[in-house]
Amino acid sequence: MADVEHTTEEGLAEDVSSEKTIEQQGRDQTGQTQIRVRIDERNLQTSYVSGFRPTMTAEEILLDLGLNLIRPTGNKEHPYELVFQVSNRLIMSYYSAKRLAVTLGQIVRRFEQQFGEIELNAAKRRNGGGQASASTFPRAVAAPSR
Repeated sequence: MADVEHTTEEGLAEDVSSEKTIEQQGRDQTGQTQIRVRIDERNLQTSYVSGFRPTMTAEEILLDLGLNLIRPTGNKEHPYELVFQVSNRLIMSYYSAKRLAVTLGQIVRRFEQQFGEIELNAAKRRNGGGQASASTFPRAVAAPSR
């Protein structure tokens, strides 16, 4: 990290680093002094999520979280159905959504650097990277609108 001398409006010299700490970036962005953040986890609830459904309005993003469940239907034509069982809904501003997207991107990038690329195609994962046959997995069929 290179140190640079910077003269303030008052004519005083101060050291400025080429890379700023998170605290310095926060001060620069908000114009406020540093505050201590305390995390209260007394009401924390933990949920496992295997699926999500985003919805947007002009002012916010709604993100439904839950489980993707494959269930038998008893119908020969469509023997399985995919049920998205929603358990949580997050509502956030676009600013918070962007910060979340950037943070998740950084976390996934670090994981892939350490353990290798995450394969999103389940058929390729189950066959060790090869192509799955069409009969390997039930095909999801959208339920009719009610």
